[in-house]
Amino acid sequence: MDDDFRLAAYDYHLPPECIAQQPAARRDLSRLMVLDAVTGALEHRRFHEITDILRPGDLLVVNNSRVFPARLQGRKESGGRVEMLLLHYPGENGPCPEEPGWQETRVLALVKSSKRPRPGARLLFGERLQAVVEELRQDGKVRVRLRYRPGKGEDLEALLAQHGQVPLPPYIRRPGGSTDEDRRRYQTRYARETGSVAAPTAGLHFSDALLAHIRELGVTTASVTLHVGYGTFAPVRSEDIRHHAIHSEYVHLDRETANTINRTRESGNRVWAVGTTTARTLEFAADREGWVRPVQDFCDLFIYPGHTFRVVDNLITNFHLPRSSLLFLVSALAGRRRILASYQEAVREGYRFFSYGDAMAIITRK
Repeated sequence: MDDDFRLAAYDYHLPPECIAQQPAARRDLSRLMVLDAVTGALEHRRFHEITDILRPGDLLVVNNSRVFPARLQGRKESGGRVEMLLLHYPGENGPCPEEPGWQETRVLALVKSSKRPRPGARLLFGERLQAVVEELRQDGKVRVRLRYRPGKGEDLEALLAQHGQVPLPPYIRRPGGSTDEDRRRYQTRYARETGSVAAPTAGLHFSDALLAHIRELGVTTASVTLHVGYGTFAPVRSEDIRHHAIHSEYVHLDRETANTINRTRESGNRVWAVGTTTARTLEFAADREGWVRPVQDFCDLFIYPGHTFRVVDNLITNFHLPRSSLLFLVSALAGRRRILASYQEAVREGYRFFSYGDAMAIITRK
């Protein structure tokens, strides 16, 4: 088997102290490694210096999905403590037939307690927010009927903000739960569309001032939406990575953005994807010739070495977990050996890894 398809070939040594537990003091002061994917040359910069490698006419595409407080801590009706992680933003809701004045919606979740609750069990997260277990699935997920009683001018999003926590990744240690600072910093400055359980973290490095400066340079910006699901943390277990069942995530790319991307390509200018989620969306929306169409669907595109990028020229991203599907994606763009060599350099240079860590710009087109 070619090493590019072998799971073990995507392993690398990462000292625990390299995993960022806090964000940089200022968003755009995080570090930036610039990788020339053609020559393998590396540069070490600060993120605000991204303006040195952007140029007028470039298009910067971002993911405007907003993280919602998906982690709820409460108790079972019987008294035991319980924690529930919503795996997607709840969909359509309607009146609860059993409880007048309440609304309800169905949602998949992970539930953690000393004893797994049975169907029919009621989980209480506040006086006006609760869940009733409907189905225990074989994959460990639980389908619940999420019930809430809105106050005046209140909706489910407001109640989740009141009772929920930001669902930080498991490698960020918060024994007391996420903080107000996490709620502010684990969110991009351009987040608009609520629906993610994890941040599109490449975008965390952009401050309002930096975005304004980028536009002043003559760089166009455009937005897509991909709601990041819990599947982004799912471990890859297939030794041949081609057999991995990739998760699907909701994407929306409107006609205006599609036209902007296509005009950029027609004019010979470069398309930059901010984050692997954006890259995945753009490649999913492209036809064989690289022309992008509007799309509103669930994206199940699995990008690994051998994929031909039809839209993305350059990628801004973070440093990814060993043996992860995101590491496969950046390896497809720059080459597995080149990526792993750059990660080794990042460890030697003291870069900070993962969601709150430093950034990387992968350049395939100068």
